[in-house]
Amino acid sequence: MIDEGYIKFESDWQRGPALERADVDELIAWRRSLFAAGLIGQYEELGIGFGNLSKRSNGAGLFVISGTQTGHLPELGPEHFALVTAFDVALNRVSSRGAAEASSESMTHAVLYDIDAAIGAVAHVHSRELWLSLLGNLPTTDAEVAYGTPEMAEEFRRLYRETDFPFGGVAIMAGHDSGLIGIGKTVEQACRRLLDLLPD
Repeated sequence: MIDEGYIKFESDWQRGPALERADVDELIAWRRSLFAAGLIGQYEELGIGFGNLSKRSNGAGLFVISGTQTGHLPELGPEHFALVTAFDVALNRVSSRGAAEASSESMTHAVLYDIDAAIGAVAHVHSRELWLSLLGNLPTTDAEVAYGTPEMAEEFRRLYRETDFPFGGVAIMAGHDSGLIGIGKTVEQACRRLLDLLPD
């Protein structure tokens, strides 16, 4: 069952101007590659988008992330991104600002950045084929834990502590049908780790 696109945390979103182009250019370029590969897109029968990409902010705020329900768009602009400014796992709250509301996966991204200062980018994609073949073979979250929840955030802390996720940089979300996460020091590394899983 597809469980995607719905924000499950309390979203404290301050609608404002689009982010600066320089802050999102790299994300736009690599997101284009993920979209072309079918790793970001939309479930047409459901009208629900999937996939998102973020990078650690060099200035104010914590990280920049693609907005909720932008998966169907082949090309994004600065108006499709949000700056996450704060998060609280215990209160299940994410604060953001920008022209778009932060992705429904923002809590997971936030915790990954919090786990290790060396993580500079996070990509969340969908591939049923990869998900089925890699489930349990790569670091895998508990199947009972749903996406976008404090429990999923804590699952990634566990994987980072107990598996080789910090080194391979890819994890499978067992409780999130078709969902995979890639992390890296850079946007390029996070995205390439996922793209390299695809068959030639």
